[in-house]
Amino acid sequence: MNTSTYTVTGMTCGHCVSSVSEEIGEISGVSGVEVDLSTGRVTVVSEAPLDDAAVKAAVEEAGYQLA
Repeated sequence: MNTSTYTVTGMTCGHCVSSVSEEIGEISGVSGVEVDLSTGRVTVVSEAPLDDAAVKAAVEEAGYQLA
């Protein structure tokens, strides 16, 4: 198991959290995503280390940016 932490900017509501969680959750190997709206912190649990570019693309697909 591998745990990575990212900071996402621009989230303002529960729908934002859902969008980010859903997009990151679709990355191959991801087994869990936890998003803290107040801090923008996103914790991702995966089978192996993730490609940061894949996480960035998923966050951007949801309409937000990695800090």
